[in-house]
Amino acid sequence: MVHLEWSDRPSGEHPVMIAAFEGWNDSRDAATTAIEHLTREWEARPFASIDPEQFYDFTSTRPQVRITAGTTRRIDWPSNTFSWTRPRGTGGVVLLRGVEPQLRWRTFCEQVLEVASVTGCSMVITLGALLADVAHTRPTSVFGNAYDTAVIERLGLEPSHYEGPTGIVGVLHAACAEAGLDSASLWAAVPAYVPSVPSPKAALALVERTADLLGTAVGIDGLLEPASAYEDQLNRLVEEDDATVDYVRLLEEQHDQDQAAVQSADDMVEEVERFLREQ
Repeated sequence: MVHLEWSDRPSGEHPVMIAAFEGWNDSRDAATTAIEHLTREWEARPFASIDPEQFYDFTSTRPQVRITAGTTRRIDWPSNTFSWTRPRGTGGVVLLRGVEPQLRWRTFCEQVLEVASVTGCSMVITLGALLADVAHTRPTSVFGNAYDTAVIERLGLEPSHYEGPTGIVGVLHAACAEAGLDSASLWAAVPAYVPSVPSPKAALALVERTADLLGTAVGIDGLLEPASAYEDQLNRLVEEDDATVDYVRLLEEQHDQDQAAVQSADDMVEEVERFLREQ
């Protein structure tokens, strides 16, 4: 298609596309941090991108100017980059690290599906993160859902019954369904009381869940220390306010009482739907 810029045409044995977008579906940058980590750890190489000209309001998502080689000015436009890799035990993985567009969402999704078609992808998995009533001191809950019954049963996910406002992730899943391409979504729950700082802990949970879903391995050392530092930082912030201390303690008790360690699927569905509607 005219909006796609190709540098290579990789192919594998029914690869899976994993996508994450900055913006509405990416609370605390957890999803994009996760996709960047997977790209580095799996040594994925870029092979295609989407020309941003038709899909962004540049007064809203502004390009960035930077200086290279001391004097050369360069403009960095909103980037949607596809990379290719083949982790052990898989038929290949296409990684899409993008930015939610403001314009022409259906045409944008057509570009994504065109790449999926050319590379022979058998499934699209999106990564997202939402603000929820969860404690930062407990393991990050990751909830997976899908629309197709066969995908739900095969991957052990939950059905999606969400109705309400949606982002590019929701539109992309609808486009996949229309095209007959399997798709699924993974969501990490981020504490709603946390200041607007990136959450490497939620990113780590998404990385581990994604690798588990694909039946492969991925290095996580690069996220372990940031995740630990993140939790320590929040501990110090919480201790400064007695009301927040009490609130976190309540969340901890609720978490510990809910199936011993993991938030129930029904609760996570409600959290996802509440977050999307409030956004």
